[in-house]
Amino acid sequence: MTFPANIHSNYHAHLYFDETSMDRAIELRCMIYTQLGLYVGNLHTKLVGPHPKWSFEIAFTSEEFDMFLPWIDKHRNGLSVLLHPVTGDDLKDHTEYASWLGQALTLKLSIFTSE
Repeated sequence: MTFPANIHSNYHAHLYFDETSMDRAIELRCMIYTQLGLYVGNLHTKLVGPHPKWSFEIAFTSEEFDMFLPWIDKHRNGLSVLLHPVTGDDLKDHTEYASWLGQALTLKLSIFTSE
């Protein structure tokens, strides 16, 4: 597995799940917090932001990048994970700068453009 380059200071990962994989997502969320000590956001069982499935967020820094990416890839058990930097440009962060572990999903990018 080739991971994206670690060239930014801060990152988010969004782990996607549904009714059939919710128990696994809850277990992973707990492991990420207790074993890795990373920030984990709320477990969303509704659609939030640009995310097309239920999800939760993991925040990590460039210092945690090389530890976290292989770990989440090993433990995601078939779940899709969006990886992106936090640069202040949400559209670029979720498109041009984004990477996926597992199946890439179609994000609702219209929330990042002015209407």
